[in-house]
Amino acid sequence: MQLLTILDPGTIDWSRAQFALTACYHWLFVPLTLGLALIMGIMETLYYVKKDEFWKRTAQFWMKLFGINFAIGVATGLILEFEFGTNWSNYSWFVGDIFGAPLAIEGIVAFFMEATFIAVMFFGWNKVSRGFHLASTWLTGLGATLSAWWILVANAWMQHPVGMEFNPETVRNEMVDFMAVAFSPTAVLKFFHTVSSGWMTGAVFVVGVSCWFLLKRRNQPMALASIKVASLTGILATLVVLGTGDQSGVAIAREQPMKLAAAEGLRDGGQQAPFSIVPGVEVPGMLSMLATHDVNGYVPGINNLLDGYTHPDGTVHLSAEEKIARGKKALQAFTDFRTYRQTQPERAAQARDTLQAHVQYFGYGYIQQKEDLVPPVGLVYWSFRVMVGCGSFLFLFLIGAWWMQYKGKLEQARWMHWLGLASIPMVYAAGQAGWVVAEVGRQPWAIQDLLPVNAAVSQLSSSSVMVTFFLFLIIFTVLLIAEVKILCKAISTHKQ
Repeated sequence: MQLLTILDPGTIDWSRAQFALTACYHWLFVPLTLGLALIMGIMETLYYVKKDEFWKRTAQFWMKLFGINFAIGVATGLILEFEFGTNWSNYSWFVGDIFGAPLAIEGIVAFFMEATFIAVMFFGWNKVSRGFHLASTWLTGLGATLSAWWILVANAWMQHPVGMEFNPETVRNEMVDFMAVAFSPTAVLKFFHTVSSGWMTGAVFVVGVSCWFLLKRRNQPMALASIKVASLTGILATLVVLGTGDQSGVAIAREQPMKLAAAEGLRDGGQQAPFSIVPGVEVPGMLSMLATHDVNGYVPGINNLLDGYTHPDGTVHLSAEEKIARGKKALQAFTDFRTYRQTQPERAAQARDTLQAHVQYFGYGYIQQKEDLVPPVGLVYWSFRVMVGCGSFLFLFLIGAWWMQYKGKLEQARWMHWLGLASIPMVYAAGQAGWVVAEVGRQPWAIQDLLPVNAAVSQLSSSSVMVTFFLFLIIFTVLLIAEVKILCKAISTHKQ
């Protein structure tokens, strides 16, 4: 008897594709929601302080775009949560006690907080006091941010599972330390890195749309004022992205070394490991510095992780074959425990002891061969460079936009206006590439070192999952086209 059943490869592939599709579409809307929430909150605060109707009208315009984007984001997010139960039932059963808690809190607290105050934000103008309306705007943004917190807590736990124990009696991993799950260093880093990237997305979007107004010579005072607020917000947000990105690199090197090796295309590691800018162009020692904050730090490569290695400090890291072998011992011990727990208590107790001794390698028991532990290196490698390259360019662009606006030169710089428009798809490319690195980079694991994707899916036919994949593809594409058209109409018809 095994804990989980490895199913049809077609079901696995289509389930992964469907979840990836939904997540990618969902992340088109979430960062803009987070970013616009912050920027419109700042603008309404300026209205509250200065009592200038100009800032009220400006905040209302960006609030309209926020609302359009928010509605579509909710629809895709709900489908994501349902997919855990439909397509990933083994996963939900195995770790639902832990994974379900942050999602439940997100739904009960954060989402309802958003839903409550967003109504006041949109319909409360001139019906509630200016202070209460301002509070509602900020609380709507806070609700969205709290939603992101709990969802990212769940995702961070998948990257670095903590605060739980496997119970062979219930055949589930059970939470033993909620605080360890909710406030793990991985969760904190992921939250600030992801949310600040959303702020950056919102800032670039506002600057880009404002540049369109400048190109068309329309709503120029609003456009210049929006650029002033958004560019400064984006610069500060990018600094947070850079700082948390640096710390995330250290965490990944410690907790997910295979992801780091894939992102760098590092086959054979060592001390003074080089950072690859592009194939053939390397900076000696830079990867060691980024991963360990020590130019002489040891960074294992893909081959080291597969074959096993000894760290310079003397720590021995097992080979993939040994981990797989111990994982199979854990699976067999679990089978024995379940077989003998009613009839042979002593033998069952021995099996349980063996299981506990090898439980950290449990997931490796489902790995067929060591090469399966290597994610798609090319995809992760180039996604990382798209993320870093686009992010670096956008940081410089935001600095340039703020400086030119400050000097009064932006209004006439049409080349900068075109660059602002081009920055909008670029910031989305950076965000999507970041999630490719995060999620594809940890393959084959649904939960790092605990549960591979081939044992996490539901017992569904591949054809049924394939049908829903294309159904969602059509629905999401229609929703995206509808949102873009509505946004474009709202922008093109706006007069202030």
